[in-house]
Amino acid sequence: MTRNPPPARLPARRIRRIRWLLLAVAAAVLTGVLAGVMAIALTVGPQLPTSWLSSKHSSKSSLSAADGVIPEGVTVLDDTYEAVTRLDPALLDALRRAATAAAADGVEFYVNSGWRSPEYQNQLLREAVTAHGSEDEAARWVATAATSPHVSGDAADIGHSDAAQWLAEHGAEHGLCRIYRNEPWHFELRTQAIGHRCPDMYANPTEDPRMRQ
Repeated sequence: MTRNPPPARLPARRIRRIRWLLLAVAAAVLTGVLAGVMAIALTVGPQLPTSWLSSKHSSKSSLSAADGVIPEGVTVLDDTYEAVTRLDPALLDALRRAATAAAADGVEFYVNSGWRSPEYQNQLLREAVTAHGSEDEAARWVATAATSPHVSGDAADIGHSDAAQWLAEHGAEHGLCRIYRNEPWHFELRTQAIGHRCPDMYANPTEDPRMRQ
């Protein structure tokens, strides 16, 4: 009876070459995946930490439009939602005049958040504490109901990013200014900026003297 010869064994040097080749292929694939992820991230841009500023974040609560909760797609021209209509009249007028000017550039202003009830503001603060792990860190993003300009109707968070960018460049002409460097969507009325420039921004709300009242 004839036996089949045992399979030939590959030389150790060749085995090492095959292993290195496999490692090189795996590294190339991983590099390509990471490059794709980075490309997407650069295209989309940084994600602003504003999830608690939308109606989605409070959808499971008892809050409603009467508290300033607002759905996506509401513009500064909308007269349906109290988040818009309860803004300070001078601020709302400036936003609408700016929106008319921006429309000529193909830019539309959406209100991500406007006037808020104290209950809504308190809930946002609680959620921010949970999200950021401490009251001190949450204060960099969300004020108390006693100090928030949203509760007094003196602030509006404007989207999308092209609208916020348009206001960053042209808002002073209408007295609309960014207040915090970490919140490029947050605008308030500063009439003294008309014909001049907006005042220097605070790094975040914790540097704003109004937040220490």
